[in-house]
Amino acid sequence: MTERQTILIVDDEEINRAILSITFGEDFAILEAANGREALDAIEAHPGEIVAVLLDVVMPVMDGFQVLEVLGERGMLEQLPVFLITAESDQARLRRGYDLGAVDIIEKPIVPYFIRRRIGNVIQLNNLVRTQDQMLAAQAKEILDLNSSILETLATAIEFRDQESGEHVRRMRQLTLLLLEVLMERYPEKYFFDEEELRLIADGAVMHDLGKIAIPDSILNKPGRLTAEEFEIMKTHTTQGCVLLDSVPRLRENPVYGYAYDICRHHHERWDGRGYPDGLKAGEITIWAQVVALADVYDALVGERVYKKAFSHEKAVSMILNGECGAFNPELMDCLTYAQERIRQEFRVQKSERSGAS
Repeated sequence: MTERQTILIVDDEEINRAILSITFGEDFAILEAANGREALDAIEAHPGEIVAVLLDVVMPVMDGFQVLEVLGERGMLEQLPVFLITAESDQARLRRGYDLGAVDIIEKPIVPYFIRRRIGNVIQLNNLVRTQDQMLAAQAKEILDLNSSILETLATAIEFRDQESGEHVRRMRQLTLLLLEVLMERYPEKYFFDEEELRLIADGAVMHDLGKIAIPDSILNKPGRLTAEEFEIMKTHTTQGCVLLDSVPRLRENPVYGYAYDICRHHHERWDGRGYPDGLKAGEITIWAQVVALADVYDALVGERVYKKAFSHEKAVSMILNGECGAFNPELMDCLTYAQERIRQEFRVQKSERSGAS
């Protein structure tokens, strides 16, 4: 290792600290504390740096047991091995040390060779576990990134059939995340999504039109208005997407499956129950499916399609807020109103004066 790891030695007797410092000083950087309070201050001042604490039991101000109690309450003992160094022989008190989370109890007088081996072995094991955890985390991130990339590539391929450039897929991911963030900001008591859930919802948003792969090109790319019969076929892309998801058994084991399935099926449901395929209304529709539905409508309005020119950002927002594109959750309408300028800037949507649409 290029930098020496740090051991904290806690003992009110200076001679004991000196012996331990000499024992470990060749291989480790040393911090010292004369009581439990100083020990906690040192741990707080050096987050993530200390790889072991050698802790005396009987000390003024705060004893070793009290230090263990505090570290346990803070949830630090799983990552920070604490060794009690004591002359105590009372079995009940020694048992208390283990119960409070001490890794090992080493009796005084100290024998440098044995204590160095016992503590060194634990530190080496912790280093190995930490390294493996870091590797697993890095591998997991690679897999997650790869999965997201594969999903986006597949969805983009489907969009090409719909004469899309693939930008729709990327904008859907970004706009969904933006709306979810605004939703949490505007209604923090009601909505919260952690980083993992946000990623899963965004991946599900990317797959919202998966079922279009089953729609004939003559309908998918028809430049004029669809007939009633053609529209009924087009509507099946919601359920066809679910059929495709179910056709990949391994995908059902992936946490993205539930979000993708729900979004594929319900991104055309509407707040007033006039959507499809299930006619869900209001709270019957999951909030992430509602967010994706809003993102999809907005992006369809500001994008050019075979059957329409692109509307300006201002016109698209106005149409949605005025109910020209179906009914949406009033909370999402509030979020759209609140964030409309941020949306325009982040997505660089044309202003009305640059658009031919009105």
